[in-house]
Formats: sequence, C-alpha cells, structure tokens
Amino acid sequence: MSRIIRTEPNAILSKAVEYHGFIFTQGVVAADLSQGIEEQTRSVLAQLDQILEEHGTDNTRILQAQIWVKDIADRAALNTIWSAWLPENAAPARACVQAVMADPKILVEIMLTTTK
Repeated sequence: MSRIIRTEPNAILSKAVEYHGFIFTQGVVAADLSQGIEEQTRSVLAQLDQILEEHGTDNTRILQAQIWVKDIADRAALNTIWSAWLPENAAPARACVQAVMADPKILVEIMLTTTK
C-alpha cells in the first residue's frame, strides 16, 4: 500500500497531501487580509512556493489550479501577478471563479495539484 503524507493536518484539513508523487495543497489565502488583491495574490503564491518546496517540487510542475476570487473584476490584476509567477510555457489547467469567501476580507484563494 502506498504511503500518504499529510503536512500539518488538523481536525478539518491538511496544508498539503502527498500521494504517489502528487501534491494536493489546501486552499491558500493571504497572511494579511488587510491588503489589496495584488498583495494578497503575492502572499498566496509565496506560501504555495513554500509548500511545494517542502514537498520537493516547484511551480514548474503544477498540473491544475483552482482559484477563487471575491470579485471577478479582480481577475485581471490576479492574472498579471499569476502570469509573472509561472515559468514560461508552464501554465496548468486552471479554473478561476467568483465566490463568497469564508471571511469577507479574503480576496483570493488558490489550491494546486502538482507533481514531483
């Protein structure tokens, strides 16, 4: 039986789950929710970089991204930062939708599926 590695699990979620070389991240939100969409996006991507590094991979190996934004009008600003963060020709399959967030100060949440 293959081993499942759960990073920082608690009663409702794990920061990431690794199985057969695939890494599934939690939905990541900004550390400082008082900031605007650009700063929140940068914070989320920096946290994702750290999670991926902990699992021995990086943003060149992303297979899929799920992105939720509080206001779909912020999509263009998010895309500018997202595109600069992604390596050239390495865009994953992706969805980006407007959603009611768990906290009204959350402007963006991103969840990734990647591989080693």
